[in-house]
Amino acid sequence: MQQKLNKNIYRGILILSFIAINILIIYGVSSVLAYLKTGADRANMLHIDVKSETVYSPEINWISLDNPGREISKQELKSIEDHYLKSWYIKNIAFKNNSPYGIEDFYTDSARVHIFNTLKLNKKQKISIEATTISHSPKLEFYSEDGKLAVLTDKNVVEFQKVFQNNKLVLSTTDTSSYKVILLLEDGFWRIRHKVKIENEPEKDTLKTTQINQIRDSEILVEGKPFTIKGINYYPKETPWDMFGENFDLEIIEKDFKLIKNSGLNSIRIFIQYEDFGKEKVPPAKLEKLKEVLNTAENTGLKVVVTLFDFYGDYSVLNWTLTHRHASQIVSTFKNHKAILAWDLKNEPDLDFESRDKKTVLAWLSQMIKEIKKFDPNHLVTIGWSSPEAAIHLLDEVDFVSYHYYKSIDNFENDFKILKEQSLNKPIVLQEFGLSSYTGIWNLYSSSETKQAEYHKEMQAIFKKESLAFMSWGLYDFKEVPTSVAGRLPWRNTKQKYFGFMNENGDKKPSFLYITN
Repeated sequence: MQQKLNKNIYRGILILSFIAINILIIYGVSSVLAYLKTGADRANMLHIDVKSETVYSPEINWISLDNPGREISKQELKSIEDHYLKSWYIKNIAFKNNSPYGIEDFYTDSARVHIFNTLKLNKKQKISIEATTISHSPKLEFYSEDGKLAVLTDKNVVEFQKVFQNNKLVLSTTDTSSYKVILLLEDGFWRIRHKVKIENEPEKDTLKTTQINQIRDSEILVEGKPFTIKGINYYPKETPWDMFGENFDLEIIEKDFKLIKNSGLNSIRIFIQYEDFGKEKVPPAKLEKLKEVLNTAENTGLKVVVTLFDFYGDYSVLNWTLTHRHASQIVSTFKNHKAILAWDLKNEPDLDFESRDKKTVLAWLSQMIKEIKKFDPNHLVTIGWSSPEAAIHLLDEVDFVSYHYYKSIDNFENDFKILKEQSLNKPIVLQEFGLSSYTGIWNLYSSSETKQAEYHKEMQAIFKKESLAFMSWGLYDFKEVPTSVAGRLPWRNTKQKYFGFMNENGDKKPSFLYITN
């Protein structure tokens, strides 16, 4: 009797389990179908989660949609564009990791063969490739009647590559290539069926002559008149390195700008932090604050050097397009603003040479110069190098040379003479200099407000003799300096607080007498 009861229990458990499993299967299938009917991206349902929206965003401009086939809808064009760009991104990831992961989602069987063979060879030779494309200009050549085949050409695609062997960089190269591409629509994906290189089109120079600011010989011209920069690096006293944050106060900035103008200066340098300004998606609120600052500077009669990419230090090839989108939103917005004197691409990028690879940093800067000039042909471009020795880089690409100097004043004139001989007769701006007035144990009691004043008096005499443009560091002493700026070591952080011409209470120090010449 007991044995029969146990059999019935087991039978009941099996039947209930079978019913439960079938219910779960039916529920799962219906959920998938419902998900896809909502228009969800099929990539999210497969093994490859393509995150190109946040890590890869090249500029794309369709040249033409006219073709012998049928007219294409905006929705389908967007789908082709999205999958085409993802095919580039997935291939770049594959060559970086020597893994075919995701290739089958964006390339047909026949197109995968070459990629797989290349991956196999690279893996055998311990070669990896980091690559990205900067921009695409596709033209739709044909779109089939059944909507399952598209042919496009993509002219003058700029590609940057870093080739590594045994984890050592062996080659960095920038290349421009054009392609003819055939795409097939298969189970919801536009896959590359065929992609071959074709002849490049002659590039047209679309840059206009600088309208607002220009360079003539070794002079900077503003609206056609010679302009010698006499300026200062600026942060508000209470919000250093956070000028555009929650405590943004335009009234304080207006008062400071009037003080700067009345002191005899004509320019300021301000800083745009990459992450604070939203990386590849710049918040409109940040642009509005920057607009208010630039308008205030214009109304006060001050010119502005805007330093971009402050606290940016990645330079990863796959992230290049994100930095381009960041720059395009800021620079395009203010390309006609008369307060801007120049775009300063990056503060002291040479300090990243060792940790981020010198060739990669220089390649990023070189490409960014091209991007900035494309977005804004009206203003000048410079780079704020940390020393006169570093300022010889990219001389033929910047409009004027900017460098910083915190070494002994005894060597200044000789170092300036050497740089001047190497500068290709371009204007030179001493973009940062100064002396901390901190006197205490962390400075070995070696400075004072009096010594700071003597330093600036001597520097201004040199500037006057050499007709050298300058921007001192900075207007105020600060109560606190972020560790991200000067580190945690007290002998560095403490000194950084006392470079100002005015103390933390807003009172003028003796050096204020020599803020200009």
